[in-house]
Amino acid sequence: MIHIENLVKRYGNLTALDHLNLDIQKGEVFGLLGPNGSGKTTAINCLLALLKYEKGTITIFGKPMRPDSYDIKRDIGVVMQNVAVFDQMSVYENIDYFCGLYVKNKAERRALVEDAIIFSGLEDFRKMRPKKLSGGLLRRLNIACGIVHKPKLIILDEPTVAVDPQSRNRILEGILELNRQGSTIIYTSHYMEEVEQICSRIAIIDHGHVLATGTTEELKKMIKTGETITIEAIALDEGALKDILALPHVFDINYEEQVLKIRLNGARHNLVRILNYLQEHDISFGRVFSELPTLNDVFLEITGKELRD
Repeated sequence: MIHIENLVKRYGNLTALDHLNLDIQKGEVFGLLGPNGSGKTTAINCLLALLKYEKGTITIFGKPMRPDSYDIKRDIGVVMQNVAVFDQMSVYENIDYFCGLYVKNKAERRALVEDAIIFSGLEDFRKMRPKKLSGGLLRRLNIACGIVHKPKLIILDEPTVAVDPQSRNRILEGILELNRQGSTIIYTSHYMEEVEQICSRIAIIDHGHVLATGTTEELKKMIKTGETITIEAIALDEGALKDILALPHVFDINYEEQVLKIRLNGARHNLVRILNYLQEHDISFGRVFSELPTLNDVFLEITGKELRD
């Protein structure tokens, strides 16, 4: 559905996109992850033909994407991080306005607006102005305005920022329902658990090019971390930390505020070896737990950075 080849975008001496290559298949919920300044937003703006770029090609639905490709743009819905609705209009009027940019037939538009209101759970708020809505409801309105014309491709940029858990769950369920109804989704988020929950495939980008692409499980197999052991309420001196780092299969440790995090490769009996060392050296500790690698571990190991807002 989307093919991006050797895309280069520069801002003066800064190369925002450095020969970016990306393919997104029809029917995917495709996660696009990257630290701040990685090129995600620039890539999306180029994809939408909102930015000129120095080199490369972009095709959507098998056609070249250009600023005047209105036939392509009619089948794209965009929901950006910053809420873009009119405070002077009601919920219904906002959704109707954005639908009217794509659909001129009033009867068809009326049915689409009603579907979007029901889909977003805004039935009881259709006459309200955006300023009267909670943060979660405002996000739902923003999404309703972006998807009301039932686009084939939907781009969602941080749609759950600063919303309550109930609204977040409603939004994520809605995204999966849109996908079931036939829309291909491009999804960006700083919440790794969301990406892991809903995305069928993920690309991690940094410095303007793709570092890794695959399903969550495929990405986890690319990294060294096979297990992370966390031990709370433990007092360790420099010698003990060096001993633990030297234990078999341990390749990284982090010790802060009496919490020890140990990253190991995927060997058997890692936890037993760690506990045996603590017992032999009469080191007391609190809660202990072991975790398999998460998407956050993948991101940290591949980019060397934490994913933050």
